[in-house]
Amino acid sequence: MAGHSKWANIKHRKGAQDAKRGKVFTKIIKELSVAVKQGGDDPISNPRLRAAIQNAKGVNMPKDNVQRAIKKASGDSDTSYIEVTYEGYAPHGIAIFIECTTDNINRTVADVRAIFNKTGGELGKNGALEFLFSKKGVFLIKKEAIKIDLDEFEIELIDFGLEELEVEENMCTIICDFEQFGIMQEKLAEMEIDTDSAAIHRIPHESKTLTLDEGLKILNIIERFEENDDVQEVFHNLNITEEIIAELNE
Repeated sequence: MAGHSKWANIKHRKGAQDAKRGKVFTKIIKELSVAVKQGGDDPISNPRLRAAIQNAKGVNMPKDNVQRAIKKASGDSDTSYIEVTYEGYAPHGIAIFIECTTDNINRTVADVRAIFNKTGGELGKNGALEFLFSKKGVFLIKKEAIKIDLDEFEIELIDFGLEELEVEENMCTIICDFEQFGIMQEKLAEMEIDTDSAAIHRIPHESKTLTLDEGLKILNIIERFEENDDVQEVFHNLNITEEIIAELNE
């Protein structure tokens, strides 16, 4: 089992931000809508929808809200969402990869560009930073949900694309290649293991370490992106050091 990884480093910040912003439900409703539009309203045959429903359960989203969102997306809704990504650099050479779901692409690109410009960064061309990140399937599971020995659990998942199994306090993180996401999802369901979240994420190949003040300023920039209603996820290659984590927890 792997130790403190790049993903564990990043997720510490992301979880705190999602809770602080209180916009998790809105993000999940958008994800449910896109999943239904792309693959239909049957979670059995639609892995993306199945993951979105599981994520909704993970944040205690009411079942009625989930069903309403699926029903709306299945009908003749006037709202049509587009998925789009933006890439750029924040100060100190920190790479920023932003995933958006929007009903107005002109508004979204203007907002993203404005944040880069106002914070000393620069919006780049699509694909310019792709080489810095790897797409991975990431599953977060409560330790108590795993009914077998963790070593046995790890061995069981290797044939289904497991690359890393991380254990941190009461949570386990499963990382697999994004192309194995659906296979891993089906295996966990077969083992009757509920996930707190399941999604495709972009994990940097290498992280960049800054001073405490520089790192905190970068996190403030990331937070500005995250506060935008069209932004679903923000990925970066900042190394969130123990010093930064201690400052954030004060």
